[in-house]
Amino acid sequence: MFYMSPTHILIIIVVYLALLYVVAHITGKNADNSTFFIGRRKSPWYLVAFGMIGASISGITFISVPGWVGSSQFSYMQMVLGYLAGYAVIVYVLMPLYYRLNLTSIYYYLEQRFGPRSHLSGATFFLISRTVGSAFRLFIAANVLHFIIFQQLGLSYFITVVVTVLIIYLYTYKGGIRTIVYTDVLQTLLLLLSLVSCVVVIGQKMQLNFPDLIATIKDSEYSRIFFFDDWHDKRFFIKQFLSGAFIAIVMTGLDQDLMQKNLSCKNIKEAQKNMIWYSLALVPVNLLFLLLGALLYIFSVNTQFPLPAVADELFPSIAMQPFMPSFFIVIFVLGLVSATYSSADSALTALTTSFTLDILKAQRKGEAVLAKTRKIVHIAMAGVLIALILLFKLINNQSVISALFTAAGYTYGPLLGL
Repeated sequence: MFYMSPTHILIIIVVYLALLYVVAHITGKNADNSTFFIGRRKSPWYLVAFGMIGASISGITFISVPGWVGSSQFSYMQMVLGYLAGYAVIVYVLMPLYYRLNLTSIYYYLEQRFGPRSHLSGATFFLISRTVGSAFRLFIAANVLHFIIFQQLGLSYFITVVVTVLIIYLYTYKGGIRTIVYTDVLQTLLLLLSLVSCVVVIGQKMQLNFPDLIATIKDSEYSRIFFFDDWHDKRFFIKQFLSGAFIAIVMTGLDQDLMQKNLSCKNIKEAQKNMIWYSLALVPVNLLFLLLGALLYIFSVNTQFPLPAVADELFPSIAMQPFMPSFFIVIFVLGLVSATYSSADSALTALTTSFTLDILKAQRKGEAVLAKTRKIVHIAMAGVLIALILLFKLINNQSVISALFTAAGYTYGPLLGL
């Protein structure tokens, strides 16, 4: 069997990143401020919809969701159904509002509705939450990449982090949203191919064809979706459904990161069409993650593979085992990189947009000053992400870091209130 060394994996990733830079070079031609912030409102709705699948699935999701199956079965699908209700509110309430006001930063609505202090508060809440959240997601992905590749090549964690963030900065600094719309299509495609490939490979290792694979999962203890019997249970349907609805409204509809690409569509009709198709696509994609999770647990039991103490480590633990095909680790790493970059690139651009327009208000000083300011802010935001990731590594206490991540997430509550 051919051994896939860290160098081989790195070469494959470099080829993949080269494709991203080709796309960035093409889409970054003749880029201006409008291109960077809203893609000149010329983004094809179907590309935005497809790319948003990857943008909403971070590296944490890619690693963690399969691990949830062990304790929560398929109950996460109840929350996904709640997402659909939340996205309906976004489509028919929030998006028409944003387009009617011709917004670039969605937090300008707060200034028009309540005044400049509310505008500043809303933008600040977003900046805190998204900066900490994005750094945390990159931290998790960087840890895995460092362990699998960079550490094996004798490179320091500092280099791993700088390279990880610098790659995102370099392919987004010129074209911004216009570039991201297209790179996210490529990354979402690779993410989905990786996900499907992982399911197929695990199924083959268990000597299951597709009908047998589905039947095995259906007959397992993991396949239960709906929980109506105990309202004290965190998996109770109403709790999960309502949580999903509010999460969608707050973390998509009130989030500059995920709304910025929607605002780059040609008009409100296309933006609504994009959001509807995107929300429908999330159902089978999330179901596929859970199917993979069930397969991983069944595979572990059948092969007597010891389950890790932390459920999040199940997927990467199996991916790195010598009894798996050598290319499986490549599939895993490419899926992780795609999930990480497709969510982090739009986050970096949204942070740049919000700080430039909402905090510094550089758009009031002319196009030349605006362009110079956003370029400085863009690299500064990349530096902030690097610093936060290194701080998380320095803390080296998962409970403390998770508490910081959770605390940052609380800022969405006041944002929803506003």
